[in-house]
Amino acid sequence: MSIEQIQNGKAILGIEFGSTRIKSVLINSDHQVIASGSHEWENDYVDGVWTYSSEAIISGLQSSYADLKKDVFERYHVKIGKLAGMGVSAMMHGYLPFDSGMNLLVPFRTWRNTITGQAAEELTRLFSFNMPQRWSLSHLYQAILNNEPHVKDIAFLTTLAGWIHYLLTGEKVLGVGDASGMMPIDSDTCTYDAAMVSAFDKLIAGKNYPWKLIDILPRVLVAGLNAGTLTEKGALLLDPEGDLAAGCPLCPPEGDAGTGMTATNSVRARTGNVSAGTSIFSMIVLEKPMSKVYPEIDIVTTPAGKQVGMVHCNSCTSDINAWVSLFREFAALMGLQTEAGDVFTKLFRKSLEGSPDCGGLVNFNYLAGEPVTGLSEGRPMFLRLPDAAMNLANFMRAQIYASMETLKYGMEIMNRENVAIDCVYGHGGLFKTEGVGQNYLAAAIHAPVTVMETAGEGGAWGIALLADYLVYRKPDEQLDDYLQNHVFAGMKQMTVSPDAEDEKGFNRYMERFVSCIPAQKAAADCFKN
Repeated sequence: MSIEQIQNGKAILGIEFGSTRIKSVLINSDHQVIASGSHEWENDYVDGVWTYSSEAIISGLQSSYADLKKDVFERYHVKIGKLAGMGVSAMMHGYLPFDSGMNLLVPFRTWRNTITGQAAEELTRLFSFNMPQRWSLSHLYQAILNNEPHVKDIAFLTTLAGWIHYLLTGEKVLGVGDASGMMPIDSDTCTYDAAMVSAFDKLIAGKNYPWKLIDILPRVLVAGLNAGTLTEKGALLLDPEGDLAAGCPLCPPEGDAGTGMTATNSVRARTGNVSAGTSIFSMIVLEKPMSKVYPEIDIVTTPAGKQVGMVHCNSCTSDINAWVSLFREFAALMGLQTEAGDVFTKLFRKSLEGSPDCGGLVNFNYLAGEPVTGLSEGRPMFLRLPDAAMNLANFMRAQIYASMETLKYGMEIMNRENVAIDCVYGHGGLFKTEGVGQNYLAAAIHAPVTVMETAGEGGAWGIALLADYLVYRKPDEQLDDYLQNHVFAGMKQMTVSPDAEDEKGFNRYMERFVSCIPAQKAAADCFKN
């Protein structure tokens, strides 16, 4: 069936730009991944800014798609000539300003940067709405505060997904979920909050820029709306070999948060998900607004425009990866050859033997600043009490706790706000080892955590599902019903509830973690290149 669907142009393509990988997947009418491709990449730290070059973005897109083409040919001995639909997703937030000729005015400033503190603080006061540092409007206003000369030339401001979508379709649009990471969205109208747009224009009126905010932002679309078609130029950009035909429809480009919600069937109120990879964030679909503004909690939306409480943390698995690399280097020194996946699995399982509070060990995995805990810079740091039980099990448990400790710090606010959560879905590499990351997360957030058999598919599959929703949904069929009835019905899943001893232990660990935040700040202040 997969061969016929590829040959007949019935397959759906999803592409997502993650922090370390650009992944492309092809799905069939049963929503199964029938081929995939990827391209590994890393951000650069240039002149104090985390960035990816324009060249790396375009070449990465082409490399990922070429790898997909190769997989299709090796599996089915056919080439992709036509698609039924496609979608593009990417890391949310950041700063991509263009002039009237769609030339990028400054290098891409990614979500990872914590260089917009003054702007975020002033906008939060102006809007009475939490404006995180990584949001596009915070970046724009900080550039204005810095008197950066390029600001007067801005004709279009978008996200990474929005830019790639423009290159493929010529359309300056954005999915509502991704747009909600640029500036606040009114969930009633599913577009930018008009009062806040007006307030921002008044705030900068004295600068006499030749643009108004609404004129430079992408048009906002909800899931299910047509966001344009693949142009001849776009098809050739994606597939320089010229095999791919133009003309297929594209769904609204979305951020990784929205595709994560879609890929975990958590777009309905009282559901949520935790995405754990290079960064970690939770998304809880709210029944009602929060009682007040919390700087630790972002308010974004689902791809359908429903309000979501989000706790976003910049660091998650990178520090674990570094330690595992060190252990593998030691093993090689001792003459032992190891496979990375096997080492991860064994070390994660070993952590289950550790004390619930990690035995007096505390780890900070902060490769970058963490606004949730009020830190503009980070330094990976491991601490232990003099009488701590320093063993491998406790060490690894502290490493895994560290991957979600800042998330727990923010989620405790939702717990105190009595935010209703029926289920939370976990996805990402942290949950690959059964019964470890999932169990610890349940203890951290005081809620059941479910991992589905598709947990490893990630955002590329999520954006493919949104493209599938565009192409194949029935009239007036809502996104949450479509996912439940057509995609996830009968899907294998495993749920764990919080273990009382793990909850107590994690809480004790958090007391030590919070007490050490001043030490982390001092390390960032004193330990410089």
